[in-house]
Amino acid sequence: MTPPLNRLEPLNENWQTGLAIVAHPDDLEYGAAAAIARWTMQGKQVSYCLLTSGEAGIDGVPPDEAKVIREAEQRASAAIVGVDAVEFLGFPDGILEYGLPLRRAVARAIRGRRPEIVITNNLRDTWDAEELGRGFTPLNHADHIVSGRAILDGIRDAANRWVFTDLLDEGLPPWSGVRQVWVAHSPLAAYGVDVTESFARGVASLEAHEAYIKGLGRADFDAGEFLESLGRRAGTHFGCKIATSFEVIRFTSDD
Repeated sequence: MTPPLNRLEPLNENWQTGLAIVAHPDDLEYGAAAAIARWTMQGKQVSYCLLTSGEAGIDGVPPDEAKVIREAEQRASAAIVGVDAVEFLGFPDGILEYGLPLRRAVARAIRGRRPEIVITNNLRDTWDAEELGRGFTPLNHADHIVSGRAILDGIRDAANRWVFTDLLDEGLPPWSGVRQVWVAHSPLAAYGVDVTESFARGVASLEAHEAYIKGLGRADFDAGEFLESLGRRAGTHFGCKIATSFEVIRFTSDD
Protein backbone atom coordinates (compact mmCIF):
# COMPACT_ATOMS: atom_id res chain seq x y z
CA MET A 1 0.00 0.00 0.00
CA THR A 2 2.79 2.43 0.83
CA PRO A 3 4.49 3.93 -2.24
CA PRO A 4 8.14 4.94 -2.10
CA LEU A 5 8.33 8.43 -0.64
CA ASN A 6 10.32 10.26 -3.25
CA ARG A 7 10.08 13.94 -4.08
CA LEU A 8 7.06 15.61 -2.49
CA GLU A 9 5.25 18.02 -4.79
CA PRO A 10 4.17 21.45 -3.48
CA LEU A 11 0.57 21.99 -2.47
CA ASN A 12 -1.47 24.58 -4.34
CA GLU A 13 -1.80 27.31 -1.71
CA ASN A 14 -4.07 29.48 -3.84
CA TRP A 15 -7.04 29.38 -1.50
CA GLN A 16 -8.52 31.45 1.33
CA THR A 17 -10.88 29.37 3.50
CA GLY A 18 -10.12 26.01 5.09
CA LEU A 19 -11.83 23.70 7.56
CA ALA A 20 -9.89 21.14 9.58
CA ILE A 21 -12.07 18.17 10.58
CA VAL A 22 -10.67 15.41 12.80
CA ALA A 23 -11.91 12.90 15.34
CA HIS A 24 -10.12 14.05 18.50
CA PRO A 25 -8.45 16.98 20.22
CA ASP A 26 -4.67 16.69 19.55
CA ASP A 27 -5.10 14.91 16.17
CA LEU A 28 -4.07 18.02 14.25
CA GLU A 29 -1.20 18.83 16.56
CA TYR A 30 0.97 15.90 15.50
CA GLY A 31 2.28 17.80 12.49
CA ALA A 32 -0.61 19.42 10.65
CA ALA A 33 -0.86 22.34 13.08
CA ALA A 34 2.49 23.73 11.93
CA ALA A 35 1.10 23.86 8.39
CA ILE A 36 -2.08 25.51 9.63
CA ALA A 37 0.07 28.13 11.40
CA ARG A 38 1.81 28.80 8.08
CA TRP A 39 -1.53 29.35 6.36
CA THR A 40 -3.02 31.61 9.02
CA MET A 41 0.21 33.64 8.91
CA GLN A 42 -0.53 34.08 5.19
CA GLY A 43 -3.93 35.52 6.07
CA LYS A 44 -5.98 32.43 5.27
CA GLN A 45 -9.04 31.63 7.39
CA VAL A 46 -9.00 28.18 9.01
CA SER A 47 -11.61 26.75 11.38
CA TYR A 48 -11.53 23.56 13.45
CA CYS A 49 -14.27 20.93 13.72
CA LEU A 50 -13.77 18.13 16.27
CA LEU A 51 -16.12 15.18 15.96
CA THR A 52 -15.54 14.16 19.60
CA SER A 53 -14.20 15.91 22.68
CA GLY A 54 -11.62 13.20 23.37
CA GLU A 55 -13.34 12.40 26.65
CA ALA A 56 -12.18 8.77 26.67
CA GLY A 57 -8.54 9.70 26.14
CA ILE A 58 -7.22 10.04 29.70
CA ASP A 59 -7.31 6.78 31.65
CA GLY A 60 -7.22 8.37 35.11
CA VAL A 61 -9.86 11.04 34.45
CA PRO A 62 -13.62 10.34 34.12
CA PRO A 63 -15.04 11.27 30.70
CA ASP A 64 -17.19 14.16 31.95
CA GLU A 65 -14.11 15.80 33.50
CA ALA A 66 -11.80 14.89 30.61
CA LYS A 67 -14.23 16.49 28.15
CA VAL A 68 -13.89 19.90 29.81
CA ILE A 69 -10.09 19.60 30.03
CA ARG A 70 -9.57 18.47 26.48
CA GLU A 71 -11.89 21.03 24.92
CA ALA A 72 -10.06 23.80 26.79
CA GLU A 73 -6.67 22.45 25.71
CA GLN A 74 -7.81 22.23 22.09
CA ARG A 75 -9.05 25.81 22.07
CA ALA A 76 -5.76 27.01 23.56
CA SER A 77 -3.83 24.91 21.07
CA ALA A 78 -5.82 26.28 18.12
CA ALA A 79 -5.26 29.87 19.25
CA ILE A 80 -1.50 29.33 19.14
CA VAL A 81 -1.66 28.62 15.41
CA GLY A 82 -4.09 31.43 14.63
CA VAL A 83 -7.41 29.56 14.75
CA ASP A 84 -10.18 31.05 16.88
CA ALA A 85 -13.21 29.11 15.59
CA VAL A 86 -13.32 25.65 17.22
CA GLU A 87 -16.47 23.51 17.19
CA PHE A 88 -17.06 20.21 19.02
CA LEU A 89 -19.81 18.00 17.58
CA GLY A 90 -20.22 15.74 20.61
CA PHE A 91 -19.95 12.28 19.09
CA PRO A 92 -18.67 9.59 21.52
CA ASP A 93 -14.91 9.27 21.73
CA GLY A 94 -13.42 5.88 20.87
CA ILE A 95 -16.58 4.37 19.42
CA LEU A 96 -17.34 6.54 16.39
CA GLU A 97 -19.70 4.75 14.02
CA TYR A 98 -19.94 5.41 10.31
CA GLY A 99 -23.49 6.28 9.36
CA LEU A 100 -26.00 8.95 8.47
CA PRO A 101 -25.73 10.97 11.72
CA LEU A 102 -21.98 11.40 11.23
CA ARG A 103 -22.34 12.20 7.53
CA ARG A 104 -25.07 14.74 8.29
CA ALA A 105 -22.92 16.43 10.93
CA VAL A 106 -20.00 16.73 8.51
CA ALA A 107 -22.28 18.04 5.76
CA ARG A 108 -23.69 20.62 8.22
CA ALA A 109 -20.18 21.77 9.13
CA ILE A 110 -19.17 22.02 5.48
CA ARG A 111 -22.25 24.03 4.54
CA GLY A 112 -21.82 26.27 7.55
CA ARG A 113 -18.14 27.08 6.99
CA ARG A 114 -18.06 26.81 3.17
CA PRO A 115 -14.37 25.88 2.88
CA GLU A 116 -12.31 25.52 -0.26
CA ILE A 117 -9.89 23.11 1.41
CA VAL A 118 -10.64 20.46 4.04
CA ILE A 119 -7.74 19.34 6.22
CA THR A 120 -7.75 16.09 8.17
CA ASN A 121 -5.29 13.52 9.47
CA ASN A 122 -4.44 10.04 8.27
CA LEU A 123 -7.57 8.09 7.34
CA ARG A 124 -5.80 5.00 5.98
CA ASP A 125 -5.64 1.65 7.79
CA THR A 126 -2.00 2.08 8.83
CA TRP A 127 0.64 4.73 9.48
CA ASP A 128 3.93 5.05 7.63
CA ALA A 129 6.31 2.96 9.74
CA GLU A 130 9.40 4.67 8.32
CA GLU A 131 8.01 8.12 9.07
CA LEU A 132 7.35 7.16 12.68
CA GLY A 133 10.77 5.54 12.99
CA ARG A 134 9.39 2.16 13.99
CA GLY A 135 10.26 -1.33 12.87
CA PHE A 136 6.65 -2.38 12.34
CA THR A 137 3.58 -0.96 10.62
CA PRO A 138 1.37 0.74 13.26
CA LEU A 139 -2.37 0.34 12.84
CA ASN A 140 -4.44 3.49 12.68
CA HIS A 141 -7.08 4.34 15.29
CA ALA A 142 -10.58 3.14 14.38
CA ASP A 143 -12.02 6.63 14.95
CA HIS A 144 -9.59 8.09 12.39
CA ILE A 145 -10.62 5.59 9.75
CA VAL A 146 -14.35 6.02 10.40
CA SER A 147 -14.12 9.81 10.49
CA GLY A 148 -12.13 9.87 7.26
CA ARG A 149 -14.80 7.98 5.35
CA ALA A 150 -17.53 10.18 6.81
CA ILE A 151 -15.62 13.36 5.93
CA LEU A 152 -15.26 12.36 2.29
CA ASP A 153 -18.90 11.34 2.01
CA GLY A 154 -20.10 14.34 4.00
CA ILE A 155 -18.37 16.67 1.54
CA ARG A 156 -20.34 15.10 -1.30
CA ASP A 157 -23.52 15.24 0.77
CA ALA A 158 -22.96 18.95 1.44
CA ALA A 159 -23.02 19.60 -2.29
CA ASN A 160 -26.26 17.69 -2.95
CA ARG A 161 -29.46 19.64 -2.39
CA TRP A 162 -31.53 16.46 -2.13
CA VAL A 163 -29.43 14.75 0.56
CA PHE A 164 -30.18 15.84 4.15
CA THR A 165 -32.88 18.26 3.04
CA ASP A 166 -33.41 19.18 6.70
CA LEU A 167 -30.23 21.23 6.43
CA LEU A 168 -32.05 23.51 3.98
CA ASP A 169 -34.59 24.18 6.73
CA GLU A 170 -31.67 25.26 8.95
CA GLY A 171 -30.74 27.88 6.38
CA LEU A 172 -27.77 25.91 5.05
CA PRO A 173 -27.83 25.76 1.24
CA PRO A 174 -25.65 23.28 -0.66
CA TRP A 175 -21.92 23.95 -0.87
CA SER A 176 -19.94 22.41 -3.72
CA GLY A 177 -16.88 24.60 -3.27
CA VAL A 178 -14.59 22.06 -1.59
CA ARG A 179 -11.75 21.60 -4.04
CA GLN A 180 -9.48 19.20 -2.18
CA VAL A 181 -9.02 17.26 1.04
CA TRP A 182 -5.50 17.36 2.45
CA VAL A 183 -4.67 14.32 4.57
CA ALA A 184 -1.72 14.90 6.87
CA HIS A 185 0.84 12.11 7.37
CA SER A 186 -0.95 9.66 5.12
CA PRO A 187 1.15 6.69 3.98
CA LEU A 188 0.04 7.76 0.48
CA ALA A 189 1.36 11.31 0.86
CA ALA A 190 2.78 12.78 -2.34
CA TYR A 191 2.66 16.49 -1.46
CA GLY A 192 4.32 18.69 1.11
CA VAL A 193 4.50 22.17 2.59
CA ASP A 194 7.47 23.95 4.15
CA VAL A 195 6.73 24.55 7.85
CA THR A 196 10.23 25.63 8.89
CA GLU A 197 9.11 29.15 9.87
CA SER A 198 5.91 28.03 11.60
CA PHE A 199 7.37 24.94 13.28
CA ALA A 200 7.74 26.52 16.72
CA ARG A 201 4.04 27.33 16.79
CA GLY A 202 3.26 23.75 15.83
CA VAL A 203 5.34 22.48 18.75
CA ALA A 204 3.67 24.88 21.16
CA SER A 205 0.25 23.78 19.93
CA LEU A 206 1.05 20.16 20.82
CA GLU A 207 2.50 21.16 24.18
CA ALA A 208 -0.82 22.88 24.96
CA HIS A 209 -2.34 19.39 25.35
CA GLU A 210 -0.51 19.09 28.66
CA ALA A 211 -3.07 17.09 30.64
CA TYR A 212 -3.62 14.65 27.79
CA ILE A 213 0.09 14.03 27.25
CA LYS A 214 0.61 13.58 30.99
CA GLY A 215 -2.32 11.17 31.05
CA LEU A 216 -0.58 8.96 28.48
CA GLY A 217 2.10 8.26 31.08
CA ARG A 218 4.95 9.31 28.80
CA ALA A 219 7.04 11.42 31.14
CA ASP A 220 9.91 11.45 28.66
CA PHE A 221 7.82 12.71 25.72
CA ASP A 222 9.41 15.72 24.03
CA ALA A 223 6.97 17.40 21.63
CA GLY A 224 9.69 19.32 19.79
CA GLU A 225 11.90 16.29 19.32
CA PHE A 226 9.00 14.12 18.13
CA LEU A 227 7.68 16.66 15.63
CA GLU A 228 11.15 17.51 14.38
CA SER A 229 11.84 13.86 13.60
CA LEU A 230 8.70 13.75 11.45
CA GLY A 231 9.28 17.14 9.89
CA ARG A 232 12.92 16.62 8.95
CA ARG A 233 12.15 13.40 7.11
CA ALA A 234 9.40 15.08 5.10
CA GLY A 235 11.70 18.05 4.59
CA THR A 236 14.36 15.90 2.95
CA HIS A 237 11.76 14.89 0.36
CA PHE A 238 10.50 18.43 -0.11
CA GLY A 239 13.81 20.24 -0.28
CA CYS A 240 13.57 22.24 2.94
CA LYS A 241 14.49 21.93 6.60
CA ILE A 242 11.11 20.90 8.04
CA ALA A 243 7.94 19.97 6.13
CA THR A 244 4.57 18.34 6.62
CA SER A 245 3.45 15.69 4.13
CA PHE A 246 -0.07 15.37 2.73
CA GLU A 247 -2.12 13.07 0.57
CA VAL A 248 -4.37 15.11 -1.73
CA ILE A 249 -7.88 13.91 -2.57
CA ARG A 250 -9.47 16.01 -5.29
CA PHE A 251 -13.12 16.92 -5.59
CA THR A 252 -12.74 19.05 -8.73
CA SER A 253 -10.80 18.40 -11.91
CA ASP A 254 -9.29 21.87 -12.28
CA ASP A 255 -6.71 21.78 -9.45
